Amino acid sequence: MSTPLLAALAVAGAFLLLGAGWTAGRLHARRGGPGTGVDLGTPVERATFHTLHTASLAAPPLRAGLTEDAARKAAKRLRSLLGTEALCLTDRESVLAWDGPGADHHERRAMARVAVMLESGRSQSLRTECQRPDCPLKWAVVAPLTGEDGMLGALVAYGSRESAVLVRAATEVARWVSVQLELSELDRSRTRLMEAEIKALRAQISPHFIFNSLAAIASFVRTDPERARELLLEFADFTRYSFRRHGEFTTLADELRSIEQYLALAGARFGDRLKVTLRVAPEVLPLALPFLCLQPLVENAVKHGLEDSTEECRITIAARDAGSEAVITIEDNGVGMDPALLRRILAGERVGSSSGIGLPNVDERIRQVYGDAYGPVIETGVGAGMKVTVRIPKYRAGVHSPGPGDRRPRP
Repeated sequence: MSTPLLAALAVAGAFLLLGAGWTAGRLHARRGGPGTGVDLGTPVERATFHTLHTASLAAPPLRAGLTEDAARKAAKRLRSLLGTEALCLTDRESVLAWDGPGADHHERRAMARVAVMLESGRSQSLRTECQRPDCPLKWAVVAPLTGEDGMLGALVAYGSRESAVLVRAATEVARWVSVQLELSELDRSRTRLMEAEIKALRAQISPHFIFNSLAAIASFVRTDPERARELLLEFADFTRYSFRRHGEFTTLADELRSIEQYLALAGARFGDRLKVTLRVAPEVLPLALPFLCLQPLVENAVKHGLEDSTEECRITIAARDAGSEAVITIEDNGVGMDPALLRRILAGERVGSSSGIGLPNVDERIRQVYGDAYGPVIETGVGAGMKVTVRIPKYRAGVHSPGPGDRRPRP
């Protein structure tokens, strides 16, 4: 997801909303809307503040996209925002939600007017031609709702009379709604991207690792059946966690548990050559973080400490509380890497027989979730081992640990 694009959309949405707020504020002020009892300035300013608050309540449903449920939740707020007699939201085929009177005899006509607007692509203001004397819906403004793929539907605002203020306000609010829909599309793109990256990590789990783990387990079947059983359970739980199908995020406790299982399986193969030190502050165990963002770093440490060397491999995993953040470090005494080569791998280049997908994948996902300031810091040199430091904010909007029903069973 492009951070500059998100920022641009947010700024555009803010300006559109302020414009709509000022326009609707004038409409409310002319209607003599009641004050709140708190001196917030002129009647126009008070109405504008009320408008901004109402819009902030309408935004969250719209971030789910243009669906019936989202439209139903947003329509009431948008109607209040405009101060109209009725309002409806549509997609290209049907009315998704209607708030206010007149749905029984205006809904079908609304889609006919939306079809005309979709042809021209421009807002329209027209008489409803309603013949019922008791119906207040005499005038309609039809404004397009747009997204990445063009026009998605329409916002239709109904009034009792022709009003240039209503035309302007409805058009500006429709543009603001369109910004929210664009943001929802970006959210979905981000989710799809993260899912694709997790699938890439899963695909990277080496068939050699699986084969070697099963071979190591088999070697204990006759000599130490109890250990073989324990390793088999570790292998089953490790693969269950790595291939789970729900949730972009996990807890540090669950990620570390999976890492312990991975190291137990590696230890069964390499024996006393693998030495692991784990230092974790208990208060950071509930921390929510992206799924599979630490395990690839440990796998990288094992590869460069054991598979690429004949010496004893010492791996230290530490997690400490640092106020508003947790600081996690993974350090090994393996063969290390040329920093220039590391930069090429992080840039996504294929180096040698391996694509090096683990490190760039983790780097990209952490930056996507927390921003560029939180990219992993990697210290290494040829023959000097490697140390990876990751800072994870304790609280970040949209980042949450899985619920109890999402957590994997423990053996």
